[in-house]
Amino acid sequence: MSRHPSSSFLRPPAPGFRAGVAFLVTAAAVVLFTAPPQARQADAAPAGWQGAARLVEPPDLNPDPRIVEVTLEARLATVETAPGHSFEAWTYNGTLPGPLIRVRVGDRLIVRFTNHLPQPTTVHWHGIRVPIQMDGVPGVSQPEVKTGETFVYDFTVPDAGLYWYHPHVMSAAQVGFGLYGALLVEDPAEDASAFDEIVMVLSDIEVDAKGKLEDPESGGSTGMAFGREGNWLLVNGREMPKMRARAGVPQRWRIVNAAKSRYFQLDPDGPRFTTIGGDGGLQAAPVDSDTLVIAPGERIDAIFTPVAKSGNTLTVDWRLFNRGYGSVEARVPIGPLFEIAIDGTSPASPAAHPVLSRRIEPLATTGAREVKVELTIAQRSNGAFEYGINGVPFQKERPFHARPGETQIWNLVNTTAWSHPFHIHGFFFQVLDSDGNPVRPLAWKDTVDVPFKSSLRIAVRFDEDRPGSWMFHCHVLDHADGGLMGTVEVSDTPGTSGHTSHTH
Repeated sequence: MSRHPSSSFLRPPAPGFRAGVAFLVTAAAVVLFTAPPQARQADAAPAGWQGAARLVEPPDLNPDPRIVEVTLEARLATVETAPGHSFEAWTYNGTLPGPLIRVRVGDRLIVRFTNHLPQPTTVHWHGIRVPIQMDGVPGVSQPEVKTGETFVYDFTVPDAGLYWYHPHVMSAAQVGFGLYGALLVEDPAEDASAFDEIVMVLSDIEVDAKGKLEDPESGGSTGMAFGREGNWLLVNGREMPKMRARAGVPQRWRIVNAAKSRYFQLDPDGPRFTTIGGDGGLQAAPVDSDTLVIAPGERIDAIFTPVAKSGNTLTVDWRLFNRGYGSVEARVPIGPLFEIAIDGTSPASPAAHPVLSRRIEPLATTGAREVKVELTIAQRSNGAFEYGINGVPFQKERPFHARPGETQIWNLVNTTAWSHPFHIHGFFFQVLDSDGNPVRPLAWKDTVDVPFKSSLRIAVRFDEDRPGSWMFHCHVLDHADGGLMGTVEVSDTPGTSGHTSHTH
């Protein structure tokens, strides 16, 4: 490649920066070892412990206990991300991020969505195994929702876990402007009182010195090739929020990375994390780690136990993550993301807290068809960069094909200088190791990071009951808009699923 990312994407932070049913049911045996309720009450975090980081939840308009019905409006609104720092963003229901939608496994979710933005848009339900008509991709699953129009999303939620929603029209621009929110699907089999639980929506946003959103085309083709990052880091729409906790009392952090390009590497400078799940809910066994790395589009479910004396403040930092050329060079390597103020003393006799896991069966891959998916980049005669799948940009792509009920092995080969969080709409998969076995502990994924100049394989099963043309793409959304997208046509016969041209 003859051109490098422009210096505007290598700068340090700005001066103001403060730092399924069917095959999944067999995998859902949740193991719980629960503390006595009275012990849990003694351990509880201080009242209002989430502070400004608490997410807004929309009212449920339906009296049926198994139906959650909400309204969602995409509109411009002035948001305040810190005292004295306000600007106009693109929002759902006027908040940044959009409201936290909370449902239970098996609930019917009805979302009455209205677009008040100056552009068409849609809502894509990232990770949810919805029918194709509810997937939010214009020209494939629905028409785009024009200004002033309404579209009703109506589906049953089959799987527990943390998911999220965002547009699939001009995705990089609209997500970058603030259109994203979390969807939490709770499992009634879990003890909700076992941990102090918080949903964290991590993101960033680019705001200039005049308080205006940055041009989403800044840096031109080179900016697209790198993936544009914002200059303000946000946790639930707030800059450097402060929460409160008791030392020694575990918290359950359910985290989604909603940034359009930025990877988040969390470092609490002391305590360790215990990861218990991710994209598709609980994994087969917990894993301890010193840091968490969350690629765009991914989710992590982790237990964190604050360790500090009363009156102290614990800072959770972000660290730069090497996602390819220009991502770590000449940049500030570490900075504060949010704080936790420690209130009170540690419990004298810490209660036994639950161990959360579930039984997951590996996908049977004997005889599975292998599919090569090469993630490529090229430079046109005019110097502009263009991403593609197997050398073909999305505008010229031909759909892949899978039969309903078929399991395939996709060989994801990244020949580019940047990492790509690879996402498949509507289906879960298992990541395979070099011997072709599922990576342990077993987990269901819908987004996986494919590091630059490397490859990995995934086993994906295409459900019998949800035919259609399903998107797959890099979740660095600038890369997707730059051509790194494709479709897989799930049908008995190729060419019968209604695939048409569409806007991304």
